[in-house]
Amino acid sequence: MLDQMQIAAGFVPVNLATGANNSDWMNLKSYARMLIVFFKSAAASGTEDPTVTVLQATDVAGTGSKALNIARSWTKTDADLTTIGQFTAGAPSTNTLTVAASAQKAAIWVIEVLASDLDKANGFTCVRANVADVGTVEQLGCLLYVLGEARQSDTPVLNPSALV
Repeated sequence: MLDQMQIAAGFVPVNLATGANNSDWMNLKSYARMLIVFFKSAAASGTEDPTVTVLQATDVAGTGSKALNIARSWTKTDADLTTIGQFTAGAPSTNTLTVAASAQKAAIWVIEVLASDLDKANGFTCVRANVADVGTVEQLGCLLYVLGEARQSDTPVLNPSALV
């Protein structure tokens, strides 16, 4: 399966309450689709729900960045994720995803981005997801990108990077 995809770190596990959590830009020139996977632990207390924001740009430096509306998303949010078998589908229709009352729950949230979702007429090829500072109560979290349908897939070591 890895010969058909690329996996990249958006940001490694961090305390989401220590500041804005900005990920790397991913270039979709060589891929048809991408999953943004946000994974977090439950906060011990508090009501500060995380918010994932998706942006698009014309290059990996973030030139001309602007909102990219989320067309497809799925979430698992619960005190015990091992008891949740199915994702809940959603379609936020804005460029942010949050789940109400999720601060004290663990979560796996997935956002799908197709290369065709980007503003190609104006040269937008790159995507980035950020998670805002959640406030004062510690919540550990990370963000991964899973890129699929490589335009030229070969072997895992030869698949194109999405960082350039």
